[in-house]
Amino acid sequence: MQLEASLYPDPTRDQVSPDSRGGQDRVPLYSEEFAADPQSAYRAMRDRYGSLVPVDLVPGVPATLVIGYRTAVQILNDPDHFPADPRMWQRDIPADCPVLPMMCYRPNAIRTSGTEHVRYRQVTVAGLAGVDLYRLHRTVEQIAMPVINAFCTDGTADLLSQYAFPVIFATINAMLGVPEEIGGRVATGMAQMFEGGDTAVQGAQMLEDALYDLVRLKQTAPGDDITTRLVQHPQQLNDEELMNQLLTMYGAGIEPMLNLVLNTIRLMLTDHRFAGSLLGGSLSTRDALDEVLYTDPPMANFCTTYPRQPILVDDVWLPAHQPVVISMAACNNDPAIGSGDFLDNRAHLAWSTGPHGCPAKSPAYLIAQEAIDQLLDALPELELAVPEHELVWRPGPFHRALAALPVQFPKTPPLSMPTR
Repeated sequence: MQLEASLYPDPTRDQVSPDSRGGQDRVPLYSEEFAADPQSAYRAMRDRYGSLVPVDLVPGVPATLVIGYRTAVQILNDPDHFPADPRMWQRDIPADCPVLPMMCYRPNAIRTSGTEHVRYRQVTVAGLAGVDLYRLHRTVEQIAMPVINAFCTDGTADLLSQYAFPVIFATINAMLGVPEEIGGRVATGMAQMFEGGDTAVQGAQMLEDALYDLVRLKQTAPGDDITTRLVQHPQQLNDEELMNQLLTMYGAGIEPMLNLVLNTIRLMLTDHRFAGSLLGGSLSTRDALDEVLYTDPPMANFCTTYPRQPILVDDVWLPAHQPVVISMAACNNDPAIGSGDFLDNRAHLAWSTGPHGCPAKSPAYLIAQEAIDQLLDALPELELAVPEHELVWRPGPFHRALAALPVQFPKTPPLSMPTR
């Protein structure tokens, strides 16, 4: 791959821009068709465009989607040419743009560059470094068992709403040291945000107010939790910065983790290599997680950057300040690097790489594996309640997310909580 900061193309080469290759014929990443079968879409993109694809994130919001593995790695490791700060881009974006909440500037490690990014990332890494993984293992177990007991006598459940979300949300609350009252307001605010419209605005405000209260609580009553470590870090973030770090923890923790857990359970229930493992087969939850992180990563297209000026990449001129989105799902399955062997292979980009690589890989991996193992240990005869082809994938440019995961199983008496 060639990167060049010059405003003028080399006349000895045949350069094109995303717009000149597709004009208005951009690939819509928001369609139901794309959500239903993204891998077929990525293959068609690769045949037509190569490693860089002109797309629309939503109608009227153009971007370039990177589907070549080596191109993605080089971009992710070049923050000087590809900063993550979106402020120049968002100046021309309407306030009601559906993807703006996911992409707009915030004072956090994801949406900043340079010294600002280093400062926020140092605080985030320090907050996560204090997580005791052994204690986290016990925490997930203690949270999961009562949740399973709430539906195990029914014989049916939707694992999204009845299991994965409550377990992941409660686990993140425990890691952040969130008391029940503040946690309830966080949950209500997040639920209202997903409803859209005026309710979403009210929900966002409720969520921010709850997190500000959490910051003030930990300033006066510290604990052994991530929030306290953020508050006490030598960088001395102000309240707004601290609130935004916490908001990032929820945003980066819940949706990706939810999708990782559900996509892995779906694989284990539908693929004969894993289905047997529920009753003692050879491939494990860890194997299934590794495969999903390759083939169905929970955030399929993300890690967005914004070139400071027109830049030449793989013989294509990328416009200044227009989003460049990494397709982890497509890059992981790039024929140029793919062997098809996912077991014990963690060269995927599901956690990103470079200076913006996910700092929470270890706890995230543990939470997902423990949540799945707790469920399958309790309900080993779990199976889909509908044919696999009837599962519905939520449309959206960024996530790879099921709308629900209905399952059935023999009615089971409630589990006995372990005593410690």
